[in-house]
Amino acid sequence: MDTQTLSDVTNAAAETMSMWDLVWASDMVTKVVMIGLIAASVWCWAIIIEKVGTLRQVKQRSNKFEERFWSGGSLDRLYDSIGNHPSDPMSAMFVSAMKEWKRTNIMKSKTDRGLRGVSLQQRIEKAMMVSMDKELDDLDTRMGFLASTGSAAPLVGLFGTVWGIINSFNAIAVTQSNSLSAMAPGIAEALFTTAFGLIAAIPAVIAYNKISSDIDSYAKRLDNFMAEFSSILSREIDDTAIKADMAGE
Repeated sequence: MDTQTLSDVTNAAAETMSMWDLVWASDMVTKVVMIGLIAASVWCWAIIIEKVGTLRQVKQRSNKFEERFWSGGSLDRLYDSIGNHPSDPMSAMFVSAMKEWKRTNIMKSKTDRGLRGVSLQQRIEKAMMVSMDKELDDLDTRMGFLASTGSAAPLVGLFGTVWGIINSFNAIAVTQSNSLSAMAPGIAEALFTTAFGLIAAIPAVIAYNKISSDIDSYAKRLDNFMAEFSSILSREIDDTAIKADMAGE
């Protein structure tokens, strides 16, 4: 087959190939790039849907817990009703603090009662901090994949584009044709990888920023609850110590 005939075949093929025909006609490297970007995009959307649903559920359950907590009822009854199965990070912090409270008996000898109260306050705050960190780590799970996809997907797509353009110029050199119809399929094939990279990256970046902001806001809410609950327990420790002092006199 001479050069003119090969060029004619190339031009005819370019006129009849659809977008997906161009994708499947690409070389192995380009296919791997496209399939990888599509897979990353699908996984990102799965993470986004899961995180949005989880955060909505966590906030709803925290709202219900706060309503019960500030209703003025007994903290012991609230603790017994939750048990060892807290349904949200806030109730998990509450359970951790109450467990530490119940494990420690500050009604000991009068000489070290004040020190025991201070030590108990510190242990309770430490227990709540550890519980909060664990719960926030669970909420942050797989967020790194969104961040990595948002930053790396455009670069991977650009690599596929550069690779495809190199192949296009190689094909032009073989056919010795500089017509647009001969160049278009290879260039279009190359640009698809950039498009797939942007399709994967844009939702990942937007979702990462939004979800991270929501998690940060919820973390501040947990900090406020910890401070308020610590104040309540501190007053309770002081009242218990005063009553013990009066009983010992």
